[in-house]
Amino acid sequence: MPGNTFGQALRITTFGESHGPAVGAVVDGCPPGLALSETDFLEAMARRRPGTRPFDSPRSEKDQVILLSGVFEDRTTGTPITLLIHNQDADSRPYEQLRHIFRPGHADISYHMKYGHRDHRGGGRASARETAARVAAGVIAGKILHPAGVSVQGYTVELAGVQAGKGDIQNAAGNPFRCADPEAAARMAEALEAIRATGDSAGGIIEVLITGCPPGLGEPVFDKLDADLAKAVMSVGAVKGVEIGAGFESARLRGSENNDPIMPEAFASNHAGGILGGVSTGADIVLRAAVKPIPSIGMEQQTIDRNGKPFRLKLSGRHDTTAVSRIVPVLEAMVLLVLADHYLRARAQMTGPFQNNLQRGFFEKG
Repeated sequence: MPGNTFGQALRITTFGESHGPAVGAVVDGCPPGLALSETDFLEAMARRRPGTRPFDSPRSEKDQVILLSGVFEDRTTGTPITLLIHNQDADSRPYEQLRHIFRPGHADISYHMKYGHRDHRGGGRASARETAARVAAGVIAGKILHPAGVSVQGYTVELAGVQAGKGDIQNAAGNPFRCADPEAAARMAEALEAIRATGDSAGGIIEVLITGCPPGLGEPVFDKLDADLAKAVMSVGAVKGVEIGAGFESARLRGSENNDPIMPEAFASNHAGGILGGVSTGADIVLRAAVKPIPSIGMEQQTIDRNGKPFRLKLSGRHDTTAVSRIVPVLEAMVLLVLADHYLRARAQMTGPFQNNLQRGFFEKG
């Protein structure tokens, strides 16, 4: 299958290209009766929109979501919801030089190898522009989960080589990098300014904290909750690594250190990151994603043309210095979509003790 659809009980299909007339998504499986209007998308879309932070691409998009179907009188009807986002500020002129040239670090050459034909304007389907549709779809997933008390919050823990210290994650909304450590955020800005001056770009690490997730989400073997979360996050183009809980650090621990003691009231620690055997435990789920530097840079790079001849490429056009800040809401959206999908699947099989655990935490039963 083409791979444009994600989820089972809640399925999303995204469409559109960076420099086409629009991008969007079809969301199928949303329960009827949820309050939903176009204004509900404004906050999430604004957090991802380009041109609003110091190191963003200056591309100016309103990113207004238009509801084409699946909603009547501001309530979902249970039928497919179509979300449309017009592209209003695409400038394809700087990309004309790339018609026969492959950009290092981009999907240009792999798409050409796969299809033999590609949209060179801004990367087409491989562009980060596609993630606008994911953020919009994530708003609907949030509508499903919020009444259940589930909260998803992402924030930057490392950017341009600057690591953030522990801080109140509520501070993350107070700076352009969504970093809980204001002092580290200031050093991130200094580091990015120096990097931008050279025409280069920078990557970082985003952490996503999920609170209020009921125990029992996730299916055995192939549809483990952590497996689906990892796939969802890795499907975001700039993400090159994912870890949950202690992650790679667990490889350096002994079993006696990594195991989370189970106490009558709760787990004594959370190295598992809220998931055991692919099933949520009711503890906080902690996920981290490594985001690579933006490959479109202003420095000269070695590449080849479609005929395999060497070419020295220096890109023009509008590009971010870092994608980290704008990817935070994208990762939140993908996590929401996975959780909503598994939540709806769980509700469909609510029997016995699982029904009680889904409605209230295991540790609350005693």
